[in-house]
Amino acid sequence: MTILDQIIASKKREVALKKTIVSLQQLENTNLFNSKTNSLSKSILNSPFGIIAEHKRRSPSKATINHDLSVEEIVKGYENAGASGISVLTDSQYFGGSLEDLLFAKATVNTPLLRKEFIIDEYQLLEAKAFGADAILLIAGVLTRNEIKTLSEFAQSIALEVLLEVHNQEELEKSIMPSLDIIGINNRNLKTFEVSLQNSIDLATQIPNDFIKISESGLSSSNDIKLLKNHGFQGFLIGENFMKTDNPGKSLEQFINQLRG
Repeated sequence: MTILDQIIASKKREVALKKTIVSLQQLENTNLFNSKTNSLSKSILNSPFGIIAEHKRRSPSKATINHDLSVEEIVKGYENAGASGISVLTDSQYFGGSLEDLLFAKATVNTPLLRKEFIIDEYQLLEAKAFGADAILLIAGVLTRNEIKTLSEFAQSIALEVLLEVHNQEELEKSIMPSLDIIGINNRNLKTFEVSLQNSIDLATQIPNDFIKISESGLSSSNDIKLLKNHGFQGFLIGENFMKTDNPGKSLEQFINQLRG
């Protein structure tokens, strides 16, 4: 069983338990549920760099990254530095995140927020909306085409934008459909955790221009961004590169200044 298999098995148990505690109606009755969505897509397109900066405390591959700073400090720093979007990890067991992190981020910034989670059930989309997300992540590697269709259409019906993440050509081919807003190429092999930007380059031309293209994982220098922009990428999801520093917001600011230079 791979780490991804373990995460999904754990997530199924987690969602089943949550459904017994918080009802769909309770989620739909929250103050944030009917709030206006801040478009992540438009924010990326309106930016010269399209950086989605990530809040991530730890990961299965890197263990602890940063437990020292509050969510509020980090997301405010990202917003001040010029992030186009902010990704908030909400998985607790493997990434040390929570829905409360998303809620605190919503209370702190106006930048569009992506709930980064292993989504397998419509219930999690209602949670995302109720806790302040503007967009959600779907991972093609853990979902069938029909599941992607059902979840993405439901997300859009409650005014959430959809970022679909793929790791290879097979996942991309099975996933392309009108109910997606953004397609992200993850440069990390989830089975080996090896990272290669060539993965984004190889798949770039196969993403229709109807979708915003973003690259994820392993992005550590301004040269990486410049290279990928030349291959048609408009957005870049970067977390660890900023989170491993003492001041993630300042690190993003310096990164963007390098891109300007």
